[in-house]
Amino acid sequence: MSAARQGVAQARRIVVKVGSSSLTTASGGLDADRVDALVDVLAKARSGGTREIVLVSSGAIAAGLAPLGFPRRPRDLARQQAAASVGQGLLVARYTASFTRYGVRVGQVLLTGDDTSRRAHYRNAYRTLDQLLTLGALPVVNENDTVATDEIRFGDNDRLAALVAHLVRADLLVLLSDVDGLYDGDPARPTSSRIQDVHGPEDLAGVEIGSAGKAGVGTGGMVTKVEAAQIAANAGIDVVLTSASQAADALAGHPTGTHFHQRGRRSAGRLLWLQHASTPKGALTLDDGAVRAVVERRTSLLPAGVEAVEGDFSAGDPVELRDATGRAVARGLVNFDATEIPRLLGRSTRDLARDLGPAYEREIVHRDDLVLLQGT
Repeated sequence: MSAARQGVAQARRIVVKVGSSSLTTASGGLDADRVDALVDVLAKARSGGTREIVLVSSGAIAAGLAPLGFPRRPRDLARQQAAASVGQGLLVARYTASFTRYGVRVGQVLLTGDDTSRRAHYRNAYRTLDQLLTLGALPVVNENDTVATDEIRFGDNDRLAALVAHLVRADLLVLLSDVDGLYDGDPARPTSSRIQDVHGPEDLAGVEIGSAGKAGVGTGGMVTKVEAAQIAANAGIDVVLTSASQAADALAGHPTGTHFHQRGRRSAGRLLWLQHASTPKGALTLDDGAVRAVVERRTSLLPAGVEAVEGDFSAGDPVELRDATGRAVARGLVNFDATEIPRLLGRSTRDLARDLGPAYEREIVHRDDLVLLQGT
């Protein structure tokens, strides 16, 4: 076993993500045998007491299709939410029954992007997951599809899994699907070969990445899995991408699937969520000096550097910070409502405190609530 895979085998806290196609039939409805096979692997992996596992599971909408008489995944949000409402109960009930065979308790955790980009909500999510693991339970995480709207949803559970791995400070993320790894072309073509290791973006240069799964019941594809793997690897977490049928080998550190090697440092957790899981509610246009201060010196954004505001947002919401050309250079949590900001534009905090009171002697976006966007 290579040194890198040895590290995978020794990972203590692990997030495992499984897609809808690995749990359900093509027509919808849970496949009990597939669920039990996955549970067998996960229960065995944590049976020694040295490993903790968080399961990020898709399948709620897919599981609700057949019971509601839907022949395929509906396109409209309302019927997707209805399917999720029915399917989520069936999914967790199936996991609960299957893990009970091993005496393992299951705890359901449903998240939305809005739950995890705000400071207080982020802390609450971490405490809940950490306490479940401390108590010996196995958290089953899913996006809260029954109430999530297009504005606040993660978009796919691959990205959710990467962010949860960072949230719980995991050592390893395992992404399971119906494909046994990342290939340098269409896996169906005999000329394509599996990529065993990815150390950085250069290893993916020229690689054709498909966007649709075979089963037709999920939302993700290989594109979302690679993006999720890169998010986690850039945050210092090892990632193995493989098929559900090879989950046991992946957790054991065998050379299966594609290994995305960790790189970079773990950033402040909320900032990762802010960058990858938040939807800006508005935008602030900065003058050239403010752009340099925010991007190059990593300072807070002061009212004096803001030239324009757009959108309808409240204090605490995420907003884009743009340069004079309209290019987004950063994202941050704003300290004022959109209706308050016009009278602050271009003014110093000292003048604002004198004219409007001490509550206005502060940043529009504090540097601790700000993340630079790629390419800046």
